[in-house]
Formats: sequence, C-alpha cells, structure tokens
Amino acid sequence: MSRNSAENQGELLEETQHATEEPPIYKVLLHNDDYTTMDFVVQILEELFHKSPAEAMSIMLNVHHQGIGICGLYPREIAETKVSQVHARARNAGFPLRASIERG
Repeated sequence: MSRNSAENQGELLEETQHATEEPPIYKVLLHNDDYTTMDFVVQILEELFHKSPAEAMSIMLNVHHQGIGICGLYPREIAETKVSQVHARARNAGFPLRASIERG
C-alpha cells in the first residue's frame, strides 16, 4: 500500500466520523393535575419509564409540588412513543394525566 493510499483512507475515516451526529435528545415531562392519583403516577414511572420505587416517588413529588417532572431523556421518536403510552394508560384508567416532550 502506498503512503498516499494510506493517507487517503485516514482522511476518509476522519470524514466519516465527523458526519455521524448524535440524534437530539428530548425530555419527557409529566404535568400535574388535580385528579390523577399519586399512586398512578408512580405506577406509570415504574412501568413505562423503568424507574425504581425511590426514583418514581421523587419524580412524582416534583410533579405534585412543582407542577412538572422529568421522566427521562430519549431520542424524539422514543419520547413521542412514551408520551402516547402515558396518555393511553391514563385515558384507560380515567385520569387526565398529561405528558409532553421538550428538546433537552
């Protein structure tokens, strides 16, 4: 292999590495309301967001006291799916729990 060929391959590798970017990350947020129970919020956090009981309790208390809580950080498609899952579960349980995404 000639030196020029090796140098060109190194340049190609470098260009390829720079072209790959991480996808933007989005926060999934839960919003407080006056009807959804604390137990249901904890259940959602444990089941859909795979939070430990202690993490779920802490996030639920943020939602309750500050009006909003961060459930996790995900690429956009996953974040949107999580929001849809929260809304579907809440609707099936008769709660108005609302979730949203925000670019992180």
